Amino acid sequence: MVEPESTKERRSTNSLEPSEKDGAESLLDKLLHTGNLNSAYKKVKQNRGAAGVDGMTVDELMPYLKENKDEFLESLRSGKYKPHPVRRVEIPKPDGGVKLLGVTTVVDRMVQQALVQILQPIFEPTFSDNSFGFRPNRNAQQAIKRSKDYYAQGYKYAVDIDLAKYFDTVNHDLLIGMVREQVKDETIIRLIRKFLKSGAMSNGLSSPSTKGTPQGGKLSPLLSNIYLNNFDRLLEKRGHKFVRYADDCVIYVKSKRAAERVMTSCTKYLEEKLKLKVNRDKSKTGSPLKLKFLGFSLYKVKGKVGIRPHQKTVKRFKDRVRQITSRKRGRSTQKILKELKTFTTGWLGYFSIADMKNRIPALNEWIRRRIRMYLWKQWKKISARFKNLKRLGITKGKAWEWANNRKGYWRIANSWILSRSLTNECLASIGYDDISNLMRGIALKPLNR
Repeated sequence: MVEPESTKERRSTNSLEPSEKDGAESLLDKLLHTGNLNSAYKKVKQNRGAAGVDGMTVDELMPYLKENKDEFLESLRSGKYKPHPVRRVEIPKPDGGVKLLGVTTVVDRMVQQALVQILQPIFEPTFSDNSFGFRPNRNAQQAIKRSKDYYAQGYKYAVDIDLAKYFDTVNHDLLIGMVREQVKDETIIRLIRKFLKSGAMSNGLSSPSTKGTPQGGKLSPLLSNIYLNNFDRLLEKRGHKFVRYADDCVIYVKSKRAAERVMTSCTKYLEEKLKLKVNRDKSKTGSPLKLKFLGFSLYKVKGKVGIRPHQKTVKRFKDRVRQITSRKRGRSTQKILKELKTFTTGWLGYFSIADMKNRIPALNEWIRRRIRMYLWKQWKKISARFKNLKRLGITKGKAWEWANNRKGYWRIANSWILSRSLTNECLASIGYDDISNLMRGIALKPLNR
């Protein structure tokens, strides 16, 4: 797609794996290989995403590449390619504060994706088996299952280490040194450093980057794993049981004294050797049963250990449903129910490994109540309420009585009149997908976990 004709004949057409001679030419050739760039383009196109500081959209990427193919490839080959600053976006955190995301330009996004595709096979064999974040065929569900296994084996104390603004504090020189241990291609090294130093733009002002790997970039997850890999190996060398997902790390030990000792030694290593900052207010030791990890928590009943969504996770679920079903949004019922299905399907898919036998029916009834309240609010006028209640099978007298009722929306949503008129079958007919049915459908699908 984007490779000059003059270079096609002298390239391998298949493997993206590192060759025996991992020299500058071979690894750079893998980056610029037609198949690698095509694959990177397809993934950027598939993931869509917002425009960066240059305003170019994903749909405009292909025309740009066709028009600037030779110049684009030559800039990468000669080492003159210059990434744009990321567009800084602030995302509110559920527990307060903001998370800084960096939106890269679509061209930079494609180059970063192409880099990841050639670097991932090189670094993947070096990573710890206890690292689950942003790696092929690994996920958060596997991480929490590993945590459950450790607790069942008798590791009843957890060391929960919270890194303050991890992605914004990674030391560039240390990171590049770690990359150099596996990559000898200086053109690739310089390109990675350029992405790290590209800076950020906010409110029209650009600021340079002296540290950190901006969240939101395709390259950042891989670099974050490379940076913490030495920490993983240190824990393995000391014989610790641990689980890490990106910057979330929990170490499991058998005594309170051991937990305190591990917290002290790990904090010292992370701050002195890796130049990171441990958040002492959020880092803690204690029972894994009280710990929120990746949205999950463990529980113990009659000697058996189980997994369930953490109570804060359930609260955020309900908060999101409240936002979707808010009458202030001024959207049609069909659009509300479609958005609700998209959200609940994704949420249930993520937490499908959790024990929610008793929770799902309660959430189901609560969501139905929210929908009934939404519809009741839509029937603002007495005449509309009277007409709709009669249409749904309520007698004329009762329909008139409840149409004039002055009780609050939430209270009426739980009344017999709406349960009788806006029945479960009625809600299903207008587009509400019962989350119990969604959960059963998800459970029947084969999962690679």
